[in-house]
Amino acid sequence: MSTMTDSIGRVLAGRYRIESALGTGASAHVFCAWDVTLRRQVAIKLLHPALAVDGAFLRRFRSEAQSAAALTHPHVLSVYDWGEDGSGPFLVLEYLGGGSLRDLLDGGRHLDVAQAVAVGTQAAEGLAYAHGRGFVHRDVKPANLLFDEEGRLRIADFGLARALAEAALTEPAGATVGTARYAAPEQAVGNLVDGRADVYSLALVLYEAVTGVVPFTADTTISTLMARVGARLPAHDALGPLGPVLEEAAAPEAQDRLDAPRLAHRLSELAKRLPAPERLPLTGSASSGARGRGSAPGAARTVDSVDSTEYPMPDSESSQVMAMASAVGVATESHESESHEPARPVAPAPAAGTNGVLPRRRRLRVFAIVALVVALVAGGLAFAAIQTKFFTPSHRLPNVVDLTVRQASAKLRPDHLHLQVARRRSSVTVGAGAIIREIPAARTSVKEGSEISVVVSSGPPPVSVPSLAGLTGGCSTVTARLDASHLRPDCTYEHSTQVTNGGVIDWNPKTRAPEFSTVTVVISEGPPIVTYPSLSGITTCEGVTSAFAAVGLTASCSLQYNSTVSSGGVVSEVPPNQAPQGSTVTVALSKGPAPVAVPSIPADRKLTAEINALQNAGLVAGNVYGPANGQVFQTNPSPGQMVPPGTSVNIYTI
Repeated sequence: MSTMTDSIGRVLAGRYRIESALGTGASAHVFCAWDVTLRRQVAIKLLHPALAVDGAFLRRFRSEAQSAAALTHPHVLSVYDWGEDGSGPFLVLEYLGGGSLRDLLDGGRHLDVAQAVAVGTQAAEGLAYAHGRGFVHRDVKPANLLFDEEGRLRIADFGLARALAEAALTEPAGATVGTARYAAPEQAVGNLVDGRADVYSLALVLYEAVTGVVPFTADTTISTLMARVGARLPAHDALGPLGPVLEEAAAPEAQDRLDAPRLAHRLSELAKRLPAPERLPLTGSASSGARGRGSAPGAARTVDSVDSTEYPMPDSESSQVMAMASAVGVATESHESESHEPARPVAPAPAAGTNGVLPRRRRLRVFAIVALVVALVAGGLAFAAIQTKFFTPSHRLPNVVDLTVRQASAKLRPDHLHLQVARRRSSVTVGAGAIIREIPAARTSVKEGSEISVVVSSGPPPVSVPSLAGLTGGCSTVTARLDASHLRPDCTYEHSTQVTNGGVIDWNPKTRAPEFSTVTVVISEGPPIVTYPSLSGITTCEGVTSAFAAVGLTASCSLQYNSTVSSGGVVSEVPPNQAPQGSTVTVALSKGPAPVAVPSIPADRKLTAEINALQNAGLVAGNVYGPANGQVFQTNPSPGQMVPPGTSVNIYTI
């Protein structure tokens, strides 16, 4: 039979040279290897040869390895590669040198509350990411929570547990592999599991990390599993403010349990109220390989999915747990009654000569004792009947889920049952003030006068409101931003001279709001539109500028000649009629018609020709000084002088 050391020096897939053994478990040997292609250190998980002949396992292994390799998250261990060689299938994993949480706990170290909250937040974020992509880990435990040298956490072995579940052909549909001391109650009774089973396991891991105790553990796998069915997480003083969060994460009923995203949120909010955690006391790295690359022995175990200190629990066993537990319970009671019951003394035979007849005094004493015993028994039965309400009528508990506390109390009153609010918790499906759960459940037979505990919804859990500052694009852009945080916008619109059209002016609330609630958002419609003031009687640019400034507009005024608008009149306003407040309007005032030049006087110009030239230039012939048939030699205004159209020009002839 080959040993782990036989693999040292082998090269897998022509690429991964095995350099040292790191650890072993029920499913695989783990090695430190060197990737000769990318020149980096990796961890190799070489699965046991017995698994290589299991066709169902190999099919699932290939599928799960490919899927797990697609998981890319800061808190999920990266799967670099996978393959098969003569010794069986193997996985190539990210190598971490900080050891595992199991190594830390086995070294006698515990986490304080701040450290546990930090570790739990990272783990919950990694689980939330994987659950959102259809992965359920099924084997969350300290050995699968790894750390790099800086103390950042990764979750190892996503996908492997599901593949191992099919390694035995007799396993029932939906079976999983887990570890008994961290398995969820639904695994104990053989039910299908979802991501909330991982949350339960993580809660037990954090409980152990702080207190040093794994709750519900017993001497056998069956008793360990059955101890947590229907049981709430026991309180522990060391947990402090972490206790209530873990209690919700480890609720015995999956529907009452936090999911991974909400657990991550609760832990991150708790972290804000705690002091910054101290650096984790990691196991450190030890030398491994000829190149002196760090190889943490702790990391050897962390990449293996089996923790030798825990009970390996294939779920094929869990489907029989309930029946087996019942059998074990009966056997235990029988054994204890035999071993602890004191031996009864054997009555001596009647003395000779008495013929078996007791003396009179002894008979009276026996009768007295018997009467006393009968009286005591009768009194005890009566007391027990009173204590157990033997004679109190029973009723079937009505369903009060989805009712308000007032409505439920009224419904319970005819049967003389009393309602007690056990606690309130957030819910995205049940409105605030309505009952989420009743304890005991509806249709249960209960005595009159009993107290019925209920869990009341406090409405959706609060979520962080994202910043909308600087956001443009109107209500559709705001909707997309808020929808990512499970919030809805109520968009209103206002004019603003500071925020461009479509930009966000303000929103409320700004920090926290119940999930799926409404955030009021004020969106800019741009500056208000201003109608131009009347310029009647205003004939100068100074007057125009003052008039526009009074209504919040800037005027860019100019003067221009215009033959149709009298001097001082408005030639144009651009844009016309209205403009956004604060904008600039271009205004043109008329200077009247453009001036014309007095025609020049060519040689031998006759009076008639001069009069025609003046008329053609838009001027009027004035007085004529000199002979009417003479030659024109001058005009007033002089030739070439610019004068308004229609000006009268005097003519001089010789």
